[in-house]
Amino acid sequence: MPYPELYNWDSCAQFVSDFLSMVPLPDPLQPPSHLYSSTTVLKHQKGNCFDFSTLLCSMLIGAGYDAYCVNGYGSQDLCQMDLTRDVCPLTMKHKEVVQEEEKVPPKKYAIKPPRDLSSRFEQEQKMKKQQEIQGEKEKRWKEEEQRLLELEKAKIDPLHGLRVHAWVLVLSGKREVPESFFIDPLTARSYSTQDDHFLGIESLWNHKNYWVNMQDCWNGCKDLVFDLGDPVRWEYLLLGTDKPQLAVAEEEDDGMNDDEDMENLGKEDEDKSFDMPPSWVEQIEISPEAFETRCPNGKKVIQYKRAKLEKWAPYLNSDGLVCRLTTYEDLECTETLEIKEWYQHREDMLELKHINKNTGLNIDYFKPGHPQALCVHSYKSMQPEMDRIMEFYETARVDGLIKREETPKTMTEYYQGRSDFLSYRHVDFGDRVKKLALNSAESNPRPMVKITERFSRNPAKPADEDVAERVFLIPEERIQLRYHCRDDHITASKREFLRRTEVDSKGNKIIMTPDMCISFEVEPMEHTKKLLYQYEAMMKLKNEEKLSKHQAWESELEVLEILKLREEEEEAHTLTISIYDTKRNEKSKEYREAMERVMHEEHLRQVEAQLDYLAPFLAQLPPGEKLTRWQAARVKDECLSDFKQRLIDKANLIQARFEKETQELQKKQQWYQENQVTLTPEDEDWYLSYCSQAMFRIRILEQRLNRHKELAPLKYLALEEKLHKDPRLVDFLKVFA
Repeated sequence: MPYPELYNWDSCAQFVSDFLSMVPLPDPLQPPSHLYSSTTVLKHQKGNCFDFSTLLCSMLIGAGYDAYCVNGYGSQDLCQMDLTRDVCPLTMKHKEVVQEEEKVPPKKYAIKPPRDLSSRFEQEQKMKKQQEIQGEKEKRWKEEEQRLLELEKAKIDPLHGLRVHAWVLVLSGKREVPESFFIDPLTARSYSTQDDHFLGIESLWNHKNYWVNMQDCWNGCKDLVFDLGDPVRWEYLLLGTDKPQLAVAEEEDDGMNDDEDMENLGKEDEDKSFDMPPSWVEQIEISPEAFETRCPNGKKVIQYKRAKLEKWAPYLNSDGLVCRLTTYEDLECTETLEIKEWYQHREDMLELKHINKNTGLNIDYFKPGHPQALCVHSYKSMQPEMDRIMEFYETARVDGLIKREETPKTMTEYYQGRSDFLSYRHVDFGDRVKKLALNSAESNPRPMVKITERFSRNPAKPADEDVAERVFLIPEERIQLRYHCRDDHITASKREFLRRTEVDSKGNKIIMTPDMCISFEVEPMEHTKKLLYQYEAMMKLKNEEKLSKHQAWESELEVLEILKLREEEEEAHTLTISIYDTKRNEKSKEYREAMERVMHEEHLRQVEAQLDYLAPFLAQLPPGEKLTRWQAARVKDECLSDFKQRLIDKANLIQARFEKETQELQKKQQWYQENQVTLTPEDEDWYLSYCSQAMFRIRILEQRLNRHKELAPLKYLALEEKLHKDPRLVDFLKVFA
């Protein structure tokens, strides 16, 4: 197959399961009387379990697997493709590997924890009460689980062990398969050879031979040995066959008798009665359109336990939806719990949408390439200033933003890889002063009450001068700083500035005073105590506060922009089409049609150039007679005269059109002068538009007329020269030349 997806057994089985529709056997106790070829099954896109198995086995053998079709007996759920008691694979959560954190050895001079002064008796009573509550919960949970198990328990099948089914066996060895396993082609699921769904095997076959099972299946398939080279367990039909397991033993036994093998080679060939005849089935071919469509009519629905899975072909839905998984709380599938929708070929790079009906939480997942570098968007409402979380691709953003959390009163941003080492910003908002009908960050921004920023360690600075956390208390006009802690220290330096207005009530400039800066330094230094140093630090922080407020305001505007963009994307849900998809790509289709039209016009011009310009004049002469010199001169003169007349007619036609357009324009201008006072604005716009178009046509006609006057003599001389060189007239026109 020319598709890389069909190279592995799991994707190959999934394709067969999606591509075909299951038709039950006419008699569940008997295998079908005949099998359709795989090409016929692919053409009609439906078949029974034997048709599924034959197609899948053929594709797996082509992919290099040691695969066999199996005729046996299966459970009722397996034969009827009933998955209502099975859990959907998409709902299974992968087990997360919990990495144990390495215990940091305690420091020698670490601070001892405070003494526990709580009562042990009270703690024991509290634990005892919690255990009783937990025991009651577990008891109720077990009773509910038992009740659900009884409801889900399958009814006794009167035909248990007698229902005929077909599946695929993949033996170990080829394609690095470590252990033999079964594949149910109806559901594309893999099972162990000891699974309870498989109750017995009658026979199995591939493209080389047919084997009959001689082993007892009283315990299902659990005790079967799949050594096809053992004739005691598996009786083969054709002699000319490969015996995988037996061949190895024969090679070991006969490795020392190579000469005897050469002598008996001819005798063994004579003993073979007949081999498997060559296949009369056409080669399996799947068109790209059929491979892309997959499901019959482009849609397939599978019902699982408390879940429903819907699949669509790409581009079938206008919004790019290709898969939807709906999970329910009850077995009857009436109360929806959550919905997961997968998309493809979306221009907004939307890949997955997760909707939780209980909490109302929506989570959108995007592939790389979104205009705003969105990765994940969690929200309950698309209205601004509501609870939401936005995650971004950090490599696609210049500012290094990786996550933004927003609530009606706060906004928290996380950064990574910034040159200023900013890693965290938290903004607390207050209530708006004005109550407008439509409040927004642009028209009426929320007042900022507190801005908290945290920075990563800058190795280029000493820890005492490298700010770890910066807090702007805007209404209180205070700025709090906390510096990084040295590795050999247990406390960090802190500093707080009381920022006041630059002038007092009388207009006098306020001077920096010692009480405007409160400091705690682990290792005090002389220059940090000077008022000039503190004043410069406070003025710098004042400018940084303005910058932080501006950046927070820009973040609010960006949120509004993203929400507006998402609403437009959801309304348009435009799909991207590859330039190689000539059937769906309208631009490529238009370009191809334009190129074909140009080539057709070029072909017509070439055909027209090949027309005989002397044919109308030679047709006037008597047929069968040789051309005389006088007749040749006459044909030449008539051809030139006719061409000259056509040039004159064309010039007259262009001149007539030019004069007609000029007269009509003059009439309109005269009409405008007479009715200028009573004209409406619409009439004036129409008049100006008409004058513009008329002047354009007059200018084009004038250019065509001038060009025709320039080229007409040249065309006449070119035709005259061509006539003199024409092989039919050249001998007669030499004297005239």
